[in-house]
Amino acid sequence: MPAVDIKTAGIMSKPRTDRAVTVVTALVKWLRERAIAVRMDEETALYLGRRNEALPRQLVTKDAQLLIVLGGDGTLLAAARASLGCQIPLLAVNLGTLGFLTAITIEELYPQLERVLAGEFTVTHRRMLQVELRRDGKARGLYHALNDICVGKAEIARIIDLELHIDDKLACVYKADGLIVSTPTGSTAYSLSAGGPIVFPTVAAHCITPICPHTLTQRPVIVPDDRMIKVILRSGNTTYLTVDGQAGELLAEGDEIICQRSDHSVNLIEQPGMMFFDVLREKLQWGGR
Repeated sequence: MPAVDIKTAGIMSKPRTDRAVTVVTALVKWLRERAIAVRMDEETALYLGRRNEALPRQLVTKDAQLLIVLGGDGTLLAAARASLGCQIPLLAVNLGTLGFLTAITIEELYPQLERVLAGEFTVTHRRMLQVELRRDGKARGLYHALNDICVGKAEIARIIDLELHIDDKLACVYKADGLIVSTPTGSTAYSLSAGGPIVFPTVAAHCITPICPHTLTQRPVIVPDDRMIKVILRSGNTTYLTVDGQAGELLAEGDEIICQRSDHSVNLIEQPGMMFFDVLREKLQWGGR
């Protein structure tokens, strides 16, 4: 990419991480020495002891040309939703444990920042999932997910009834603990744990994965991402819609969850020389013996 004239950088950080105090302090100093203004969320400001400089996460990216995310994959998921509509690159640095999406290490932070300032970096465009909740024919909520949405039960030992429609045509009726609709990015998250496939991040598809279905022949399905996926709750058991494992709400019988390809994407800066299958081998021990 061409050199990026970065005058302002946003920082979003994982809360309650001892390591972040040193990292944030050094990072802000490094940026300001290069005449780069810093906009920070509350967690970042607390690490610096500058609560008065804290901003709501939705405002951190205002007028910024780069967003630095310090944390794990959960922090990145929250940052992706907070920066919705901002077409700026995200530099995700791993302060968590697994760090599947946040593959850049602390040791690589400053060399990577130098490459970003010089325009010597590449980004991968991760498409998001748009999710609308409808109740009694009326829109009740609109969400965007980088990983997935889950319709899941909350009560012990009670399965839920779900109808799956593709482009308004009935595809399947599930009796299961729940259902996951994931992006290719989210295929290595909850969906994978539930038995779903690994999908290459740039594949134009969504994955539908039942959670512990009563009928064992009901397997994960991959559909093109230009199709509309509708899930209808047909049971009165306590059931939740969860978005990226972080947001959502309680559902009612008859609620419709409409999933479509979002117009928004996340521009994730790639770790130099690191391919998707390298990450699988390193983070998931994929293909190891």
